[in-house]
Amino acid sequence: MSAFFQLLRKRKELIPLIGFTGLAATGAVSAAFYFLLTKSDVILNKTTNPQPWERVDPTKPQKLITINQKWRPVEELELVKSLTK
Repeated sequence: MSAFFQLLRKRKELIPLIGFTGLAATGAVSAAFYFLLTKSDVILNKTTNPQPWERVDPTKPQKLITINQKWRPVEELELVKSLTK
């Protein structure tokens, strides 16, 4: 570890590169955890919820940006859903 710091003392131009790379890696990991814990279309355990698309709330947007989206139920799908339950 001390060799790493000695290298940084000799080559100071590596400090911003390492800083930006560490910032990008931290951002990627935190975004992955955010989507894993807050988004309903990401599933962790498929055995307890084999059909996760049936439990998605249609009033809550699943995208980062939703422009002019109107949700209305499809009659054929509602019929099939009622027949299969």
